[in-house]
Amino acid sequence: MDVARRQDSGSAPLTTAACTAFARRRSALACLALAGGLLATAAGAQTPPLAPASQGVFGALDHGLRPTTLAADAPLPGWSLRERMAFHHVPGVAIAVIRDGQVVQASGFGLREAGSNDAVDADTMFSVGSVSKVVTAATTLRQVAAGKLDLDRDVNSYLRSWKVPDAPAFSQDTLTLRMLMSHTSGLTVWGFEDYLPGAKLPTIVQTLDGVAPAKNDPVRIDFEPGSRMRYSGGGVTVEQLVLEDTTRKPLEAIARGAVFAPLAMRRSSYLNPLPATLGNIAKAHDKDGNLTALPRGWEAFPEQAASGLWTSANDLGAFVGALLRSYRGQDDFLPQSLAQQMMSEVSPSIHGLGPRLEGEGQTRIFHHGGSNDSYRAWIEGYLETGDGLVILTNGSNGSKLMMEIRNALSDALGRGVNPPLRTLALPPAAVSGFAGSYRLDTTVPKDLAGNLSGAFESDVLDVAVSDASVSVQDKGSPPMKLQALTPTRFIGPGDISQMRFEFVRDARGEVHSLMVARGNAQAWFRREPAQAATQ
Repeated sequence: MDVARRQDSGSAPLTTAACTAFARRRSALACLALAGGLLATAAGAQTPPLAPASQGVFGALDHGLRPTTLAADAPLPGWSLRERMAFHHVPGVAIAVIRDGQVVQASGFGLREAGSNDAVDADTMFSVGSVSKVVTAATTLRQVAAGKLDLDRDVNSYLRSWKVPDAPAFSQDTLTLRMLMSHTSGLTVWGFEDYLPGAKLPTIVQTLDGVAPAKNDPVRIDFEPGSRMRYSGGGVTVEQLVLEDTTRKPLEAIARGAVFAPLAMRRSSYLNPLPATLGNIAKAHDKDGNLTALPRGWEAFPEQAASGLWTSANDLGAFVGALLRSYRGQDDFLPQSLAQQMMSEVSPSIHGLGPRLEGEGQTRIFHHGGSNDSYRAWIEGYLETGDGLVILTNGSNGSKLMMEIRNALSDALGRGVNPPLRTLALPPAAVSGFAGSYRLDTTVPKDLAGNLSGAFESDVLDVAVSDASVSVQDKGSPPMKLQALTPTRFIGPGDISQMRFEFVRDARGEVHSLMVARGNAQAWFRREPAQAATQ
């Protein structure tokens, strides 16, 4: 195994005493979602070397970082990890690469704390935001495999300390774990705010009911379960309570027995706030690369299942590898049939039982990102080949950097999953007929809309054109600037699972519809007649 990793004597595994102490604290939580970078900082920190991992796939980190979209005639930029960490003001990064279900390279780059000499290594603990949901899903599926939980049973039959409130407005308001894990439950609350050091943390029931000190609205059903997809950290919090109420243990203990210990993930924890005694922790940094969340240096994430996992590149790489091997029938971490359910879309979602999914054949992948205030994380697995990657960052500007790293590693793995998208510069005349309002065509079968069924707040999209720039605005949301792939086909913002927009012209040259697609889903918006008549 070619693993480039630094050892740190401060990397203490979690102890039984720590877990016991947490269990006691959990009673108060009702037993519970760059400047210093690789460069020398103003404080004189020594530049940690990039060299130990610049072999194999990691060679791409010297010259292969790139954006997701490029102008048609633009050369690949060939950025290095070093220069992009400095550009994005992200002090520290940890990366793991998986080949054939095994971690083959893992290393840290940059600093745990800007202005210090504390280098990141492959065992440095990072907050991973919503990547927590995938580890929680695996914890739940281990319980399902053991016959202790059923994916399709009413979750209220498991819950003891709280119940999902009835939603009599809908003909069917029964929720299942399958719905919670695939974001088809109809539950509210997309995500959660972080908590600074010293802030009082809510119990899980306070979070579900939206009661102070929780910062979120109550978690409630507001559309018929199973009818649409809407991402819901609130739903994953209900999943956490199912685990805790059925085992009478905190999530930390459940995950340690079901996932962390079997996979030797000794640097992983749902403890919040994370104890400083664990050592080798990547501290939080703001958009300018400055230390934040003081005096401790990191926030707390009491919604543990949804966003509260702390882990390392080595540990998360081992986890991704175990999922890949299970899917391919090479490991009994999960039974193959259950792993394949985990990695199959639950209609109408782009999610399976936890991960997001896309592609087919050798481009069939699962992935999930994580985004807390000061940390960004990414996991990705190539289901047919057993390859994969993990990226962890400790800066609030980490999202763009993370995707540039992802592009480099994916290119180096050679699977053709995400080649650069080449965009066009169109003359104003090419887009002059696009402006107007487009209303959702409700006669198109809902099943065709799939994962787009919950993507828009209203039934009307407003298209604006300025010179040759085209933007689409949903009610109450900022305009989305589109990039042209052809004279009529455009791509929305983002780096993963972007929406595609196509303006449909008829034989008379008139634009009468706007088709929006994401994966296998399509939603059709017809141009308002009054708008069409005035063009």
